[in-house]
Amino acid sequence: MFDKAFDAAAKNIGSTDPHSANYSLIAVFGRAFTRIFKNEGGFQADPKDRGNWTSGRIGVGRLVGTKYGISAMTYPHLDIRNLTIDQAKAIYKRDWWDKLRMDQMHSALQYQIFDAAINHGATRAAKFLQSACGARPDGIIGPNTIAAVTSKDVNDMLMLFLAERLQFMTEIRTWVTYGKGWARRIAHNLRLAAEDN
Repeated sequence: MFDKAFDAAAKNIGSTDPHSANYSLIAVFGRAFTRIFKNEGGFQADPKDRGNWTSGRIGVGRLVGTKYGISAMTYPHLDIRNLTIDQAKAIYKRDWWDKLRMDQMHSALQYQIFDAAINHGATRAAKFLQSACGARPDGIIGPNTIAAVTSKDVNDMLMLFLAERLQFMTEIRTWVTYGKGWARRIAHNLRLAAEDN
């Protein structure tokens, strides 16, 4: 079921013809999407998770939930429960992949930044990256950040980026509840980084 839905969603992004000029970018995004989708899974509405509330605060607003990594906190007017794979893929591409200029990043960094954006928000992921490369952490990926990232050794960037992310996670109040799962996610990402490098 997932494969058919994923193939249909790919058509919303562009050509899947290997001879197309933008095929490689589509393939790279598709691979990242597949990985993320496996991590994020289906609908859940845990009342102890602030991301499931439309206000981003536990007990305030409506408990709408999260699906495929798309949360009520970030998208309070979206019908989360009935979100389709096609809709999720379009949001991932527009609001995270494109916004963070993933097509300009080293292949080993692309998934790491993308995963952080879906887990923590695009601005926070950008700040992790900027702190890791020594750029001003304003949350906007522009030419200065791209230059700083590309001037560094990719392995150093990977380690520093994941260190920034893990440090941030440990400072979240719900670390006691969700920290074990978050740490496993970082461990999994380190393995994927080794594959991508």
